[in-house]
Amino acid sequence: MKLAHSPCPNDTFVFHAWSHGLIEGAPSVDVTFADIDVTNTAAERGEFDVVKVSYAALPWLLDDYTLLPSGGALGRGCGPLVLSRGDIDSVDGRTVAVPSRRSTAYLLFRLWATGQRPARIDVVPFASIMPAVRDGRYDAGLVIHEARFTYPGFGLTSLVDLGAWWESDTGLPIPLGAILARRTLDAGALTRAARASVEYAWADPSASAGYVAAHADEMSPDVQAQHIGLYVNEFTRDLGDEGYAAVTRLLDRAHRAGLTPSNPALR
Repeated sequence: MKLAHSPCPNDTFVFHAWSHGLIEGAPSVDVTFADIDVTNTAAERGEFDVVKVSYAALPWLLDDYTLLPSGGALGRGCGPLVLSRGDIDSVDGRTVAVPSRRSTAYLLFRLWATGQRPARIDVVPFASIMPAVRDGRYDAGLVIHEARFTYPGFGLTSLVDLGAWWESDTGLPIPLGAILARRTLDAGALTRAARASVEYAWADPSASAGYVAAHADEMSPDVQAQHIGLYVNEFTRDLGDEGYAAVTRLLDRAHRAGLTPSNPALR
């Protein structure tokens, strides 16, 4: 079975046990590491059996895939940031670097920036965004993941925390990354495997430490731990009613704003 997820610490922590054959009864998997912008488009082509994608991509994917309620990233205090080098109060008339146009981060950015007209929005590799803003190539940058811990080191300031904006506006957690499985597969069995992998990781965090570090792109152990602590939570174990409500609200607002083609049923 082909499994694809990012090399970020939260994903390697969550899927370590499953991918290493430590979950009894779980199907063996061949793991591909790829940034979420890559997996979003690869899933559209049907390249993987189980795949981590942006919640924002679900309107293009749920004909062929089903949403698993375990293994994903959704929570509070963990949203994307819009960073700037100077003191600006909007992106109106500004140049903006973003990591993807089909990500939850970009969808939130578009919803937040309603009425603002950026001069230009460019897709830039995630690792290059903060240096590009620091060096003045862009006025602002949309960042995710560990950047919320490291951006002060680039001399940047936060124009808006999109997660805090979303939470204050809706009262709901922020949906970031979803786990999908082909509709031809046993979603129940795959959900149990993902949930067991999460629970294994929590029960013995040291078991995955080497695996996490090997794929963490020169992150310090402290940043790895912060990353996991922020993005792996009870919603990772199970979306629950609140998690499903958050995803439904996001996709409904996106559809009503004309940013996605549909608001698909999640279950």
